[in-house]
Amino acid sequence: MASESFSFIDALCSNGPAADRADKMMLYGRFVGAWDGTVTVHPAKGEPFGSSCEVHFGWALQGRAIQDVWIVPSRTGRATGEGDRMYGTTLRIYDPQQDNWQIIFVDPVRQSYNRMTGRQVGADIVQEYRDASGTICQWCFTEIEANSLHWISRESADERKTWRLTGEFHLKRRV
Repeated sequence: MASESFSFIDALCSNGPAADRADKMMLYGRFVGAWDGTVTVHPAKGEPFGSSCEVHFGWALQGRAIQDVWIVPSRTGRATGEGDRMYGTTLRIYDPQQDNWQIIFVDPVRQSYNRMTGRQVGADIVQEYRDASGTICQWCFTEIEANSLHWISRESADERKTWRLTGEFHLKRRV
């Protein structure tokens, strides 16, 4: 018992998925590691703008969750004096009873708090929620490869008839 660590990091982080749900955990578990890339924001009015970014995925809560950190601009790609535009975390928990994912995203920089559900749709992963105005918002992992992925956010104000792209990340696994 004396050799066990009781630190916060040891209590939060895990070495892999929980055995009782390991196969389902790999929907997001395949992203565990560090990723670098670019983000482009598409505002409703005005020109799109971009930045560097980094994303880190890891096993959490005894392998029952995947947690990540999204950082914009990346800590190595910042201009002198440039501050955070995003520094958020997502907690993704597989729900065996509903066969979907319960997801919470928090970004204290932008004061953004979103609760959504996620599931595999074809080759993609789609996470969905409604914002305060009732607009349907989706965060989608697309073009998923072993070492790259495309992540998009989009919204629909007409019950999925049309979509407006709001942001996208192009990520490559850090080697």
